Amino acid sequence: MTVPEAGETPHGVDDAARPRPGGRGLAVRDPDALIFAADMYGVQLDQLAQLTGGERAARAAAARWRALGYADTARLSSGPAWLWVTKAGLAACGRSYPAATPALSRLAHIRAVTATRIALEATGGYRAAAAFWRCERRIRSRHGVGLREHLPDAEVHWPDTASVAWAGECWAVEAELSPKTAARTAAIMREILARTGDYGCPAAEAIVPGRPPRHARVLYLCSPAALGTVRRARASLGPLAARVEVRDLPPGAPLPP
Repeated sequence: MTVPEAGETPHGVDDAARPRPGGRGLAVRDPDALIFAADMYGVQLDQLAQLTGGERAARAAAARWRALGYADTARLSSGPAWLWVTKAGLAACGRSYPAATPALSRLAHIRAVTATRIALEATGGYRAAAAFWRCERRIRSRHGVGLREHLPDAEVHWPDTASVAWAGECWAVEAELSPKTAARTAAIMREILARTGDYGCPAAEAIVPGRPPRHARVLYLCSPAALGTVRRARASLGPLAARVEVRDLPPGAPLPP
């Protein structure tokens, strides 16, 4: 994926969301991979293998976590089995998300967003910048019931100290598998680009004229089916189009056959 790598800035990232050395002190092997699975709703074992160093290591990690009561596994879709973190595992990770099996209707999307995160975090610039991926699950957890606004699939935060041209920026990330209408996609782009407040802020602070935008840009990662619609939507934005990046989804994003 030929995009720059991400980092963490003070754009509303709460301290509990910041990564800790050694996986927040979790008394398990591969703690960072367990936290990753918790944040992403779940992962398929081939994606877990990319986080743990191989298929054998992924299966061993899954078995250990199941034995501890930290994770469950099942074959929810085509391809490898899925792993998700239980209530006990979420508590061990310091996460307050509701425990749930990944929704069947969202599996393809979860995999695509996970593939995007893995590809981005594997790049040297992302690591060198001490970048931070703020997951949609974390963003959603700031809201109560009845949320009506659009949430991005993630945010990428770049620290002010990063030696990159986009240091200090916050990017919204969207993974598009199925095309919406161009009009609906353009409306979402405008909403994201106009936002000034953090998610979960009072409604009056969400979009305040004169304040700097929360997201310096929005990065769309698209399937072939969605690519044309997203490009048409971007073209309709006028000057705002310069803040929308459109790329292909990384390899391995689709559900395996």
